Amino acid sequence: MVSVGFLKSMFNVSGMVADLKSSNFSIYGQWISYLNIIFCLAFGIANIFHFSAVIVFSIIAIVQGLIILFIEVPFLLKICPLSDNFIGFVSKFDTNLRRALFYLVMCAIQWCSIIVQSTSLIVVAVGLSITATVYALGAAAGQEFKNSAILSDRGRVAASVTNEAVVRDML
Repeated sequence: MVSVGFLKSMFNVSGMVADLKSSNFSIYGQWISYLNIIFCLAFGIANIFHFSAVIVFSIIAIVQGLIILFIEVPFLLKICPLSDNFIGFVSKFDTNLRRALFYLVMCAIQWCSIIVQSTSLIVVAVGLSITATVYALGAAAGQEFKNSAILSDRGRVAASVTNEAVVRDML
């Protein structure tokens, strides 16, 4: 049986409550993006077994899920051995407007999968569309981009490591 204390230690409940009270669209966009990571990977893998051109969109969905993972969880950029070009690419998405445009392009790609065949990749397209809309609302409201407090306690550990190369060398 899993205790409530264990669950609270696994999830930053106070950070979640603070996020909900913030009324900041960038935080809501991040939460939806976490779901999009799961959608992209799950439905990308599920649709890869089609014997049509949907396979291409499935592979694209899997790649999109991994890119979203690195964009929305910046701590992974410090612990994974990645090229400087990729880190520079991911670091460009530091405003609501840039993220809205990024998600708009990604959802347009997945909406194009309907041309080939209607599959569950529509869920990915809808999720990416919602995320693009939420980030666009944040940009239209002039809100500053903020990171979610869900990962903040774990982020303090990352902040204590000043040299990224040391972390990469350890792995």
